[in-house]
Amino acid sequence: MPRSDPPASASVTAATVRFGAGPEPAQAVEIAVETPVNIVYGNMPYAVMMASPSDLEDFVTGFSLTEGIVRGADEIRAIAVAPQAEGVVVTVDLAPGRFRAHLARRRNLSGRTSCGLCGVETVAEIPMAEAATRAVRAVTPSAIEAALAGLGRHQPLNRLTRAVHAAAWCDMRGTILTVREDVGRHNALDKLIGARMRAGAEAGDGFLLVTSRASFEMVEKAAIFGAGTLVAISAPTSLAIERARHLRLTLAAVARHDGCIVFTGALAPEPESISR
Repeated sequence: MPRSDPPASASVTAATVRFGAGPEPAQAVEIAVETPVNIVYGNMPYAVMMASPSDLEDFVTGFSLTEGIVRGADEIRAIAVAPQAEGVVVTVDLAPGRFRAHLARRRNLSGRTSCGLCGVETVAEIPMAEAATRAVRAVTPSAIEAALAGLGRHQPLNRLTRAVHAAAWCDMRGTILTVREDVGRHNALDKLIGARMRAGAEAGDGFLLVTSRASFEMVEKAAIFGAGTLVAISAPTSLAIERARHLRLTLAAVARHDGCIVFTGALAPEPESISR
């Protein structure tokens, strides 16, 4: 029988208070479930991340790539997800050579919502992407507009809870192909990357759209995956812009229904038939 993930939302009873009018009768409210996810490589615990307990195979696959533990999905032989009383244990069976390389590394993460750099002891330990060496297709403004318009339809957990982030992979027309949601913005992006890796998809023909700010870590994860464009709904940080410029990654942020700001790189001109 196929394994089912623990529910990503839960119903609680809460009362709404209208300022100046007093409390209303209590009613059921859906909230996002946040649970400790203990990531174990072989028999060695590596990290405890606070995450939504859904799509955990995707999560650990993307996490393993963006942490620098694997270079591709083929270096992961198996993933076992075991719900426990106080969280979830996810055990990853690495290819023997990759596991030996992992043993040579040392890192300790604890109790965070995938902040991306928790537990790194020196700057030299930060996973770093290489600057893009292959040609990457530029994205048109209309593709970003289309992706933004369609994103809400792909966020069922956020519609229920209003408490989670999403990361989406969109094709060059702005059609959303894959979406993952999580209480953590980094987790959502790792889940999306893992889903695309496990499907054997390439990162050349499309772009990433995230419902969060564009931080250094989000840029780094996008580049490690191989994406050429990252679109963020919120603003970027200074280091994100600096890193995106170095990696030759197009970074568009403050993306709204009527436009966005391109901080690094450039968007493609619209085809003559739809240019305004």
